[in-house]
Amino acid sequence: MPEFVKVETDGAVAVVTLDHPPVNALSARLLEELEEEYDRLDRSDETRAMVFRGAGEKAFVAGADITEFPALREAAAEALEQGSARGIQKLAQRMDAGRTPVVAQIHGYCLGGGLELAMACDIRVAADDAQLGQPEIKLGLIPGGGGTQRLPRLVGHGRALLLNLTGDPIPGTLAYEWGLVERAVPRAELEAAAMDIARTLSQRSPHAMAVVKELAAQTRDLPLADGLRHEAEGFMRCLGSEDGAEGVSAFLEKRQPQFTGR
Repeated sequence: MPEFVKVETDGAVAVVTLDHPPVNALSARLLEELEEEYDRLDRSDETRAMVFRGAGEKAFVAGADITEFPALREAAAEALEQGSARGIQKLAQRMDAGRTPVVAQIHGYCLGGGLELAMACDIRVAADDAQLGQPEIKLGLIPGGGGTQRLPRLVGHGRALLLNLTGDPIPGTLAYEWGLVERAVPRAELEAAAMDIARTLSQRSPHAMAVVKELAAQTRDLPLADGLRHEAEGFMRCLGSEDGAEGVSAFLEKRQPQFTGR
């Protein structure tokens, strides 16, 4: 039974709550539990979308568990020698390869590893007063879970440098203006907004969503012509799938499609 990760279901939506008082710091154990639960849910035919959220009023995730950093030095050196991803990077790679879309429901502090986890999600919804940033520079460190790589891909080179070099956070409203989150809403509307998106996703074809996620992860740094070739191949895979046949038939028959993920 997971200690720090709680899962509830709302129809085909799995609501995953990170519950590590007081600010949901990403300890090694929490990350292990989260990866295990993500794997389980991503393999489940009943789960069509996920929402990641933080317990309590203070934070989505206020960062990594800094008390573990001294012991992390030796383990990190070993991982580098082996060329293997670990921690947030490992989880994020698994999420990139997964078929199930994840919505991040961001309130309060979303800092350091918390922002890196949110950036690994497919869609981010933030409270307008949430605080998002990468404060590692204030400890003489740099982001180590994707902050120097995913952040500029979302907000651009200069804005990413501003966040990574100053370590100062920005509010949810500015994060929305910059493209760091897809929606910013009043805190009281946050849960409803995130769940509304997740429920919409849960009604779409799991097979087609998996192909969209695959293309997003694999082609974003390719030249346009190469990306378009991958897109055309992905379209033909969807057209030849059971979900593709069902979607076309349902449209022609003027009924709601019943997708199976195949």
